[in-house]
Amino acid sequence: NFIEEITEKIRAQVGTDHVILALSGGVDSTVAAILLNRAIGEQLHCIFVDNGLLRKSEAEQVMANYSEFGLSVTCAKVAPLFLETLSGKTDPEAKRKAIGELFIRVFESEAKAIPHPIHWLAQGTIYPDVIESVSVTGPSVTIKSHHNVGGLPEAMNMKLIEPLRSLFKDEVRRVGNALGIPTSFIHRHPFPGPGMAIRCLGEITQEKLVMLREADEIFIQALRDENLYDSIWQAGAILLPVIVTGK
Repeated sequence: NFIEEITEKIRAQVGTDHVILALSGGVDSTVAAILLNRAIGEQLHCIFVDNGLLRKSEAEQVMANYSEFGLSVTCAKVAPLFLETLSGKTDPEAKRKAIGELFIRVFESEAKAIPHPIHWLAQGTIYPDVIESVSVTGPSVTIKSHHNVGGLPEAMNMKLIEPLRSLFKDEVRRVGNALGIPTSFIHRHPFPGPGMAIRCLGEITQEKLVMLREADEIFIQALRDENLYDSIWQAGAILLPVIVTGK
């Protein structure tokens, strides 16, 4: 069985080293966290980055979920840093790159605060992330870069562990079900790694993020009220940089 095989592989790979895990609040990183927790227990140090780009009240919700799942998680509240880094950026790919680079710096800082030498950075990378981020052969084009694909800066002095890297989303969900994660969490819609920064076209401001969160919450709640949420793969409000009526 996959769960037994992967936990044994993690134990053999990590040994007695300590691991820091990049938790995003989504299904992939959560399943990876629970697998790692089963394999190495207290050697795992989970960090959740509240980057200010999540859905309304999502940071508080996911932290409550992690507690229910038995994970020990530190929340790094660094929303102002991400907003400052995104200032003046309008291109989606530039936003992704900026978020990914800051993501790495935040994790490096959090790793240094842990009272154990950290040798591994874990991520919830899955196979579609790799496919979309890498030009495979010849003139093939990168679809979009993912902040958790592409290796780590040498300065971090860590190795990378990605227990779900070979799996597709439906396979990750099956693993999550086998681990006992509630269906309501496992079947949450995918949410982009850069969060609202990608769903807000043009330059990012706090005012725009607040507006987009409110619209997104109304939209998603309407889907739930009409029993449509589970029949739709992904949905979300998008803030366009245009004026439809008036000024």
